[in-house]
Amino acid sequence: MAPMKTDLLFAPEQLKRLACRILTAAGSSDKEAEIVAAHLIRANLTGHDSHGIGMLPTYLRSIANGLLIPNTPLKLISDTGAILICDGERGYGQRVAREMMDMAIARCRDTGLVLTALRNAHHIGRVGSYGEQAMAAGLISLHFVNVTDHTPVVAVHNGADGRLLTNPVCFAMPGTAKHPNLLLDMATSKIALGKARVAMNAGKEVADDTLLDSHGSPTNDPRVLFSDPPGALKPLGRHKGFGIAFFCELLAGVLSGGGTMQPEHPRHGGVTNNMLTILIDPQRLVNNQWLESEVDAIADYLLASPPATDADDEIMLPGEPERRHAEQRSRDGIPVDHETWRELLAGGTALGIPESELNACQTTP
Repeated sequence: MAPMKTDLLFAPEQLKRLACRILTAAGSSDKEAEIVAAHLIRANLTGHDSHGIGMLPTYLRSIANGLLIPNTPLKLISDTGAILICDGERGYGQRVAREMMDMAIARCRDTGLVLTALRNAHHIGRVGSYGEQAMAAGLISLHFVNVTDHTPVVAVHNGADGRLLTNPVCFAMPGTAKHPNLLLDMATSKIALGKARVAMNAGKEVADDTLLDSHGSPTNDPRVLFSDPPGALKPLGRHKGFGIAFFCELLAGVLSGGGTMQPEHPRHGGVTNNMLTILIDPQRLVNNQWLESEVDAIADYLLASPPATDADDEIMLPGEPERRHAEQRSRDGIPVDHETWRELLAGGTALGIPESELNACQTTP
C-alpha cells in the first residue's frame, strides 16, 4: 500500500458548504442540496466516513450516467392506512428516504404502527439517520435495506465470490434521561464497502478475515474490491450475517417491489436502494414510566459487566460510539484523506467551480 499522509481537517460547516456548492452545481435545488449535504456531514461527524462527503464523486458519476436524477421527489404508490409504498424514482436517497420517514412518522401518530416500503431510491446513505428521525419523534424504528444495480461484492458464507451487497440493518429506540438514544446501524458484511474505499484512499489495509481476492483467497488489500474482476467482502458473523443479508433481500428487495441482486436484473454500476421500515409508537404498548425504568435497568446491568481480559475497548451501548465521534469531530474537525480530497476537487472543477473556491475550505478548525 502507498505511504499514508496526514489527513486534512475541516470544520463541519465548511465541509457542508462545500458539499452544498458541489450539489447545486450538479443540478440540485438549494433545499435538496441542504438535505443531502447535512446527511453526508452527519455521517462524517458520527465516524461513518464511508457514507460521508467522500460519496459525492460516486454521485456525480451516477448523475452523468443517468442513474441519479437530481430534484426528484418521493412518489407515493399506495396508501392503505398503516402500510405505505413509495418509489424514489432514482432521486437522491437522502431526500426521498427522509420524505418517506416524514410521511410515516405523521401516520404513526394516528395508527401507532406503520410499515413503509421504499423502492428505486439512489443510495440512501447512512441508515442510522432515519433511525434518528424516528427517535426524535419518540418512535421505535426497524430498517432493512438491500442494494441493486451494482456489481455484487459481498460473499455468501463459505462462498468465494461476491453475490450480495452490504445490505444494512438499523434498529433505533428512544433513550431515557439516564441513557441516550439507542441506535444500532450496521452492514451485514464485516465492513461496509465505503469503509474499504476509505481505507484504500488512505493507503491503509483492512483487518484480517475481512476480504477475499478475486480467487477467493484471504487478503488485507482493499484495492481488490475495486479491481476487475473484483474480490469480495466476507459476511458478518459467518452464517448469521449471511442469513440477515439474505433476509434484507427478501424484506427490502422483494416486498418493496424494487427487486433483488439476482442476475436477471440489470447492473449499470449505480447504487440503488430499497428499504422496508417499521415504525412503532411504544406508548401504545406499555406505560412510559415502566418502559424507561426497564430500559435503564437492563442498560445498567449490561454496562456493569467486568471487561474481558482481551478487550480492546470499554463496554458501550449501541449509539455511544457515534455520540463520541460527533463530540470529538465537532470540536477538532472532520478528517478527509488526500485521495478523497483530490476526487472532490476533480469533481467540483469539472462542474465549473473554481479550484480556489474549493481550496478555500481547507482551514484547520
